[in-house]
Amino acid sequence: MPKHPEQQTEHARSLRSEQTDVEKRLWRELRSRQLDGFKFRRQHGIGPYIVDFVCIEAGMVVELDGGQHAEQVSYDSQRTVFIEAAGYRVVRFWNNEVLENTEGVLEQIRAELLASPSPQPSPQRGEGD
Repeated sequence: MPKHPEQQTEHARSLRSEQTDVEKRLWRELRSRQLDGFKFRRQHGIGPYIVDFVCIEAGMVVELDGGQHAEQVSYDSQRTVFIEAAGYRVVRFWNNEVLENTEGVLEQIRAELLASPSPQPSPQRGEGD
C-alpha cells in the first residue's frame, strides 16, 4: 500500500491501465454518467486505500472481489471500516456476479444509489417562499 500521495496517484494510474476484464465490463456501464446520471470514478484513492469505483456524490464505493479476497478477509474488513469511517457505504460484488449477471449488478447498484441520502436535502415545501 503506497504511503505518499504521489505514490498512490501513480499506483492508481497503473491499476486503471491494467484493469481486469471484470473491471472493464462494469466500467463500460458506469462511466460517463450512464447509470441514472451518477458520476463514478475508477481506481480512486480514499485515505491509504484505492477503491475500484466510487460515486462521491452518493457516498458509495463499489468493490469487486475475486478469489484472492476469500483469503484476505481481515484486510478487506479493516479496509471497509476505514472507508465507511470516511463517510462512504461499501457495496461488494464477486467477479463472477458481474460476469454472469451484469444487469442484476447494475440494478443493485442503482437501488443503492437511489437509497442514498442526498448530500444536500431538497428544500421542504414552503421554505424560501
